[in-house]
Amino acid sequence: MPSTSIPKKVKEEVNRIVDQFNRNVLTDSRRRYVARIKGKFLYLDRDDFGTTEQICRLEYTGVMNRWGFAIYKYSSGRYDPDEWFFPGEHLVDGTIEGAMKAGLEAYD
Repeated sequence: MPSTSIPKKVKEEVNRIVDQFNRNVLTDSRRRYVARIKGKFLYLDRDDFGTTEQICRLEYTGVMNRWGFAIYKYSSGRYDPDEWFFPGEHLVDGTIEGAMKAGLEAYD
């Protein structure tokens, strides 16, 4: 069972994955994902040309390729782990990269 917070080594790996995705996929330096970690949650926001928006929240399960996923719903102003009808949902595969790819389709 995972702890109530994401371990330091996992946080470092999260930052490496997000930085690599920003360099390799979001090649325009004015667009990038920003990781925020609070407790067992990883919040992925995206800065698009100076405007930062919430995209999704991942829950650490203790395994790097099995993150729980919740898309941010602007209609309700909350993260919804039960919402699976959005563009890009097929890209959610338990990985951080999959979540970021799904976010690109959902909010592009």
